[in-house]
Amino acid sequence: MKNTNTNTNNTKLILLHPYILKQGSSNRLWFLAFISIFTLIFLLTLICTRDSFSSLSSSSSSTASTVASTVMVGGSHTTAGYPLPKNVMNTLLHYSSNANTTEKMELVDTKSISDVLRRCPSPCNFLVFGLTHESLLWRALNNHGRTVFIDENRYYATYMEEKHPEIETYDVQYTTKLSEYKQLISSVKEQSHNECKPVQNLLFSECKLGINDLPNQFYDVDWDVILVDGPRGHWQEAPGRMSTIFTAGVLARSKKASARSGKTHVFVHDYNLDPQRISSEEFLCKENLVENNGMLAHFVLERMDEHCLEFCHSKKTSS
Repeated sequence: MKNTNTNTNNTKLILLHPYILKQGSSNRLWFLAFISIFTLIFLLTLICTRDSFSSLSSSSSSTASTVASTVMVGGSHTTAGYPLPKNVMNTLLHYSSNANTTEKMELVDTKSISDVLRRCPSPCNFLVFGLTHESLLWRALNNHGRTVFIDENRYYATYMEEKHPEIETYDVQYTTKLSEYKQLISSVKEQSHNECKPVQNLLFSECKLGINDLPNQFYDVDWDVILVDGPRGHWQEAPGRMSTIFTAGVLARSKKASARSGKTHVFVHDYNLDPQRISSEEFLCKENLVENNGMLAHFVLERMDEHCLEFCHSKKTSS
């Protein structure tokens, strides 16, 4: 009997093992279910977070774009497409005029040009003959517009472009001589009804004073402001500024009818010298002179009809 009881007890112990295994399988199922639910929640959270982050990034980009286009300077806002605040322009003018060099414009001259640039509709097309001490100043003052420099020194033009990639510069080879300026002006006046007309596309011109070797797209631009401050040199073999003054006069009068403004501001530096003054009187005309402080002359020219063959109305009337 003792043996029987012992066997019975052993049998009960054996019967308990399947139950234990069954209970362990159930725990694994619960564990797998928990892992699946946790994974699903994690994926849903990840997707929602990504969408929120994308929305936030878009909002941040939009905000950054707005901030980039609106800058706080000196307590006032300047928005992209508008000129620099007046106090910033005055600061640039101050440091430029106080530079330790003799080859610079006086403050009164740079101020006159900057005032016109400030009023110029944006984007302003500004053409400058001559790379000078003020070149970076002009580019900065016309920061939302296009500023193009024309210079006779190919190596200096290349140097400036490499050192200041934001500057757009072209070189031109002048064929004139300062010693011949009176003869050149007379010959151009004789050809004012043909090759040297006041309204024309200089790209196809054979006029002796017309600059026609610049890139084609240059002649399609309606220039709002033109500064004649080159080429350099006042000796007899120097090219003189007859070509640049004549070219400025033709570009101003030849603006397209679709241009925003029919007027062009033309500044001539070193106006106190005879070649500049006489060339300006012939091709920019006294009736268009609005300011002259001795060194700098300011002309305002209007677009002309292509059938007009006289540069100056006053000369036509007097004749």
